[in-house]
Amino acid sequence: MTQQPSAQALVPFVSVENMMRLVHQIGLERILIDLTDAIEEDFLRWDCFDKTPRVASHSDIGVIELMPTSDGLRYGFKYVNGHPKNTREGLQTVTAFGMLAEVATGYPLLLSEMTLLTALRTAATSAMATRHLAPGDATVMAMIGNGAQSEFQALALKAVNGIREVRLYDIDPEATRKCAANLAGSGLKVVPCSSAQSAIEGAQVITTCTADKQYATILTDNMVGAGVHINAIGGDCPGKTELHRDILHRADIFVEYTPQTRIEGEIQQVAPDHPVTELCQVIAGKAQGRRDARQITLFDGVGFAIEDFSALRKIHDYVQDGKFCQNLDLIADPDNPRDLFGMLMRSK
Repeated sequence: MTQQPSAQALVPFVSVENMMRLVHQIGLERILIDLTDAIEEDFLRWDCFDKTPRVASHSDIGVIELMPTSDGLRYGFKYVNGHPKNTREGLQTVTAFGMLAEVATGYPLLLSEMTLLTALRTAATSAMATRHLAPGDATVMAMIGNGAQSEFQALALKAVNGIREVRLYDIDPEATRKCAANLAGSGLKVVPCSSAQSAIEGAQVITTCTADKQYATILTDNMVGAGVHINAIGGDCPGKTELHRDILHRADIFVEYTPQTRIEGEIQQVAPDHPVTELCQVIAGKAQGRRDARQITLFDGVGFAIEDFSALRKIHDYVQDGKFCQNLDLIADPDNPRDLFGMLMRSK
């Protein structure tokens, strides 16, 4: 007789379909606000977390990474890839899934898709950084790179930061057309632009999010005037940057986890001791963020495991009623924990 799965064996799983249903039920902008707040809550307890640069396996065409962390009570990790050439083959550049587990037993609490969730949490992290670093009267953002992340970024800064106008540029005009069409009716004024230079005109917030796995100069030094905030979120691995290095010498730079950003971020272009401030210090009131109207602030965002942990724990909260998940028989859990073999044999 086959043993029926126990409650401990069943792990809630949030599929892509259920993630989409969840977003529509709660509302996209509401989820972006909730994720921003959840990430900020966890940055405020930064010292509670294990911290390590992500474990990356690089190839000539992309990267596959694991991003783990724990706050001592729960453990989370994300599997994620980055393959820029995938779009030419009709595939996503980034795919991901993640798990949240209980430290006391090691048993999983949640398994979730994270391709959509990574886009949401990345946008929420930009909104959190913008909340602390951008000019207080910022209403216009430039979005340089109009791929899969762009709409999430624009809507997060609208919902959290009060952005009212987004100026779009991509080297691929079709990407800009796609983004503009998707943002139609969002409440944002959407302005497609023919160059990065024209996109940043009048913008107090500039977000760069391009995919090419190379050193690139999306923004040159002469393009960046005083008083702006930059979210540079496209660089996320060694050998991949978006800003001219002279910008880094004019800006006050804020990062997630310094050892990881030194390897993967814009600051890989400057000296290893170039001064940076971890964003958690600003959020906790231990370091200054924006101090005057002419300051250039730069969030060198590469993505860090605590942000994924925050997103997973928030999704875990959302699915407690069982409406947006399904139970997977994922864990072998025999009646006698020392008789795994007997469980197998009795299943004939």
